[in-house]
Amino acid sequence: MKQFYISMLLVLTSIYTYSQNTLSGNVSDAETGEPLEQVSVYIPQLENGTVTDQNGNYSLKNLPEGNYKLVISYLGFETYSTSVEINSGNNQFDYQMVPSAIEMDEVVLSTPFHKLQRENVMKVEQKSMEELKQQGGITLSEGISNIPGVSSVSTGVGIGKPVIRGLSFNRVLVYTQGVRLENQQFGGEHGLGINDAGIASVEVIKGPASLLYGSDALGGVLYLNPEKFEASGETSGDVNMRYFTNTMGYNANAGFKTSGEKLKFLVRGAYATNADYETGDGTSVTNSRFNEADLKTGLAYQAAKFKTELRYNYNASELGIPEEIGVQNNDRYPLEPYQELSTHIISSKNNLFFKKSSLEATFGFTVNDRKEFEEHHHDEHEGEEHEGEEHAEEEHEEGEGAALDMRLSTFNYNIQFNPQWGKMTTIFGVQGMHQTNENFGEEVLVPNATTNDFGVLATSHIHFNKSDLQIGLRYDLRSINGEESGIEGDEEYIPTLNKDFNSFNAAVGYRMDLTQNVMGRLNLATGFRAPNLSELTSNGLHSGANRVEIGNADLESEQNFQVDLALEYGNKHLEAYINSFYNIVNDYIYLEPTGEFRELDPIYDFQQQNAILYGGEFGFHLHPHPIDWLHLESSYDIVFGELEDKSDLPLIPANRWTNTFRVEWKKSKQDYKCYAFVTLQTFFDQNKVADFEAPTPRYNLFNVGVGGDLRIFNQKVGYSITGNNIFNKNYISHLSRLKADGIVNIGRNISFNLNVPL
Repeated sequence: MKQFYISMLLVLTSIYTYSQNTLSGNVSDAETGEPLEQVSVYIPQLENGTVTDQNGNYSLKNLPEGNYKLVISYLGFETYSTSVEINSGNNQFDYQMVPSAIEMDEVVLSTPFHKLQRENVMKVEQKSMEELKQQGGITLSEGISNIPGVSSVSTGVGIGKPVIRGLSFNRVLVYTQGVRLENQQFGGEHGLGINDAGIASVEVIKGPASLLYGSDALGGVLYLNPEKFEASGETSGDVNMRYFTNTMGYNANAGFKTSGEKLKFLVRGAYATNADYETGDGTSVTNSRFNEADLKTGLAYQAAKFKTELRYNYNASELGIPEEIGVQNNDRYPLEPYQELSTHIISSKNNLFFKKSSLEATFGFTVNDRKEFEEHHHDEHEGEEHEGEEHAEEEHEEGEGAALDMRLSTFNYNIQFNPQWGKMTTIFGVQGMHQTNENFGEEVLVPNATTNDFGVLATSHIHFNKSDLQIGLRYDLRSINGEESGIEGDEEYIPTLNKDFNSFNAAVGYRMDLTQNVMGRLNLATGFRAPNLSELTSNGLHSGANRVEIGNADLESEQNFQVDLALEYGNKHLEAYINSFYNIVNDYIYLEPTGEFRELDPIYDFQQQNAILYGGEFGFHLHPHPIDWLHLESSYDIVFGELEDKSDLPLIPANRWTNTFRVEWKKSKQDYKCYAFVTLQTFFDQNKVADFEAPTPRYNLFNVGVGGDLRIFNQKVGYSITGNNIFNKNYISHLSRLKADGIVNIGRNISFNLNVPL
C-alpha cells in the first residue's frame, strides 16, 4: 500500500502541465441591473472559487478543460447552479441573480456528485458551523442535536455522540477531513472527539449510507466539512472567543490562512476548559468538568490538471465521568473516574482532472489513544468526599496507572474514478481500512486485534429534464482477528477470534419536480454493519460505563432495508417539508442486563433480534411578504423503535417539537447584519422504553439569542449572545447516561461569542 501511495504522488507530480484556461464574467442584480460585490463563484469538483469585485467581475484561473458545475451564491439571492464547458483559453460566463428571501442553497459534499441540496437525490441536512454556534451549544455534539432527526447520547455536557433517527454508536459513521474517524466509538461514554474550531459546516445523511461508506454507515453519516482555504491571492486571520456562564467555561480559537495562485496554507489552534455544570436548582454535577486542546493545519497545491491537499488535526482532552453528586466547587481538573484522550488525524486528498473524467484518491491515518482512570481504594475512602482542587491536582501528579489504556491505529483509503457520459455521471470506487487495537493498561476490555475492510462500489447519477435518478451497487468484506487475553478458565478470559463478514448492498433514489413548487424524493437502500470488536469479544469491567460487558463471538452482521419518502414545497416566502422513513433492521445488536453481578458491577451481555424503526421529520419556514425580515420556523421529529418480540428499543429519543421566531435585518450593501430569535423546544413523554430503561416526562426549554456584526474602530466584529434553558428548568433528557443515577441536565446557560477578523 505504501508503494501504491508513493506511485500516486509521483503520477500527480509528473503530469503537471501549465495551463492558461480561465473563466471570467460579471454578476449583477436581475431587478436593478446593479453589479453585485462579494458574490461567491465556485466550482465544487475543483474546489476552486472566488468572489466578485466592486464592479461585479470575477476571474477563475488555471482551470482544466472539461465540463464542470458552476455555483453562484449570495445572501438574499437565489443560488444558481449550471454546467459550464471549460475550453482551452479564455471562457466567459455572465449571470443576473434573482432576489430571494430564502437561505442560500449549498453544495452537498458528503455525497459523491456535489449537487446543490435541492438537486440532490438523497435528502441531506446541512448546517454551517456559524448557525450551530448561534444555538449556544457548548460542544459540537450538543450543537448538531438541534438538527431535526438528530439527537445526542450524553454524559454531562462534555461527552456526547450523535443519534440519527434512533440509531447511534457504530451505526453512525463520522467523517472528518474526508476520512472516517475511528476512536473507539463503541462506548456510550466515548464522546465525538472533534472540536468545532476549523469546521465550516456539518452534513447529516439520515438512513443507510453503506453504498457510499461501507460498514458502520447503516444508520447514517455525520460529515464534517473542514474550513476552506483562502481564495487565491488572499490572506486572512481571525480570533474567536466564547464564554459560558453555567460552567464558567471559555473556548478560544485563532486561525490564519493565506493562498497564492497555486500554494495554499491554513492553521487554527483552539483551547476549551469547563468546570462542573449546574442543574436548574443550582447543584453542581460533580466531575462533569472537561478540558480540550485542538490544532488543525493544512497545505494544498492546486494547478490546472491536478490538486493535492494535506491536512493534520491533533486533539487532546481530559474528560471527567460524573457518577454522583459530591464535592461542590469550580475545579477544572477531572476527578476519578476520568478519561485522557489524544487523537492524531492525517489526511491526503489528491485529484487528477481529465477532459471527460477525473480521479480522486484520499488516504487517512488516525491514531487514537484512550486512557480511562478508575477510582482506587474504595474501601479505605468509603463515605469520604474529595477535597476539591488541591486533592484533584495531587491525583494528577501521582500519575496512577490507567485502568484501560487502548491505542487504535487506522489507515484507510478511498479511490474513485469518475467518467462522464452525456447526462450520466458514474463513479467506480475502491475503499478499505487496516486497523489495529493495542492494550497497555491494567485491564483489558477488548483484546489486541486487527481489522481489515475492503469494498468496491459503482454508482451513477442520471439527469433528466425535471428529475434525477441515482443507482448503485457495492460489495464489502471485513475480517477481524483478535488475540487471546487472560488465562483460560478465568472469568475474564477472552479466546482468540477469527471472523469474516461480507455483504452486497444496493441503493436507488429518484428526485422529481412534481410541480413548479413541489419536489418529491424516494430512496430505497440496504445497509449492513459487521459486529464491532467490543460486541464480539469484550469480557470485563467497562469503567466509564460502570458495568461488566460480555461479548458474543457468534453475532451476525446487522442488515437493514430502509424506505425514505420526502415531499418539499417551496416558493419565495414559504418552505414546507415532510420526510418519512421505515427501517427494517435484521439481527439488531443490543446490550441487555442479565440480572447478575460481578463483584458489585451489573453484568450486561450482547443480544441479537430483528427490529424496526419508523418516523420522520416535518416542518415549515415562513418569511411573509413584504416583511421578509421576519421568520417563523417549526419542526417536529418523531421516531419509534421496537424489537421483533414487541418490546421497545433502548435509547430512542423522545418526540420533539421546535418553534422559532426569528428576525433579521441588515444595512445597505450588507455593511453589517443582525438577528434575534426566540425558540421553544418541547420534548414529549417517552414511555416507550426498553425493559431496563426508565421513562422520562415531558419538558419545555426556552432559548433566546441576539447577534450580528458591529463596527469597532472601522473593523467589522461579529458577536452573539444566546441564553439556553432561560427559565432554569430541571429536567432529564431521555438520552442522558446520568438518568439512571437521577442526575438532571444542565440548567440556564448564557453564552457570549466574539469573532474578530485580523
